[in-house]
Amino acid sequence: MATELTKTALAALRAKQAEHQLAPVLTRAITKNGIKATSYDNQAATRLDRTFSIDLPTGKVSNQKHSGRCWEFSLLNTLRHKFATKYHVKDFELSENYLFFWDKIERANIFYRNVEQTARQPISDRLVQFLFDNPGEDGGQWAMAASLVQKYGVVPASAMPETFNTTNTTDFQAVMSRKLRKDGLKLRQLVMNGADEAELQSLEKSMLQEVYRIAVYSFGEPPTTFDLAYRDDDKNYHRTAQLTPQAFYQNYFETDLDDYVVVTNSPDKPLNQLYSLPDEDNVIGGRPIEFLNVDMGVLTDVAVQQLKSGETIWFGNDVLQQMDRKAGYLDAHLYETAKLFGINGHLTKAQRLQTGEGEVSHAMTLTGVDIVADTPTKWKVENSWGSENGDKGYFVMTQDWFDDYVYEVVVHKHFLAPEFQALLKEPARRLPAWDPLH
Repeated sequence: MATELTKTALAALRAKQAEHQLAPVLTRAITKNGIKATSYDNQAATRLDRTFSIDLPTGKVSNQKHSGRCWEFSLLNTLRHKFATKYHVKDFELSENYLFFWDKIERANIFYRNVEQTARQPISDRLVQFLFDNPGEDGGQWAMAASLVQKYGVVPASAMPETFNTTNTTDFQAVMSRKLRKDGLKLRQLVMNGADEAELQSLEKSMLQEVYRIAVYSFGEPPTTFDLAYRDDDKNYHRTAQLTPQAFYQNYFETDLDDYVVVTNSPDKPLNQLYSLPDEDNVIGGRPIEFLNVDMGVLTDVAVQQLKSGETIWFGNDVLQQMDRKAGYLDAHLYETAKLFGINGHLTKAQRLQTGEGEVSHAMTLTGVDIVADTPTKWKVENSWGSENGDKGYFVMTQDWFDDYVYEVVVHKHFLAPEFQALLKEPARRLPAWDPLH
């Protein structure tokens, strides 16, 4: 049991530290260079050479800039790779702004519904606090992007290009979060006062019109039709006039997003179980956020199978761990910070999730893997941070990092063994909104 730190206790700490012969030189190195630089493994480059036995052809990377839209970028990357292969146009890009616009409208709408449903719970309730914490945020899940594509279709980047407010969403988030919080408080009060459904719907309609106005002024208004024009890699010109976003997706993309499943490794909870996060759904009536939680070996296997089939993969991870952004390295032993201080800092994957150390902080795209003696050793990763990082925007990831910090991959369900496909038909266990997978 901890007690007061007396002068005697503090003197003992100082004396014990003085016993370490390397203490002076380590103090100089760490205070001068910082913890990460001092513990950096320069031999990582040997493990992270950029040769892969499976390396799918992809083009230039996209750039989410100062925004949290990685979940949209990664899904659109997997779609544009298919478009590029089928129509022979390598660097075609889909509009991230288009999906982002509709996410803001849908997310405000579902926020109003959730606030109504929890209006009689105290404002200090953990779920209510979660709803009001940052309602205008950017972050999201694969299923949220899939819901938007299924409802609204997609458009080329040229039909709805990026704006200042999509490339730097800080100000928009602040405005939208403040507005939604104020709207939410008003709705809570009306429910508590016994307002009828008609009154609530009328007010929500007015509130949503204001949200739409803010989004239009910030991002531009989404096109209802557009002309698709592109020149393929053989320099042939193609043009189709007056396409709707939904028709573009239905006619040019063969991906049925309902055939895909989020396969998760979250060892802080029982494996071989389907889970859901309904408090994070963004579209009323859209695709629910669900995860099939399996052993890491199963997750690795289905990811390899999909890459072998020629299809890239959306994956959720904790990119800020053990990363060299400039070099584009992801290696579980890149920084040996614990060894630098002579301590044991190891936490298992489950322990990191249980204590808040682990989280799904980013989404990227797997485009290759190196298989040696039937075992994956490293992976090629398409990021959405522009071409200035890594090798023209592409990162390389060791299998150790994959095991430790990858939590989700999205694969076609036919890659799953029958026993796992059967789990998809069982009722999903509801996770709380603050689960580490959120």
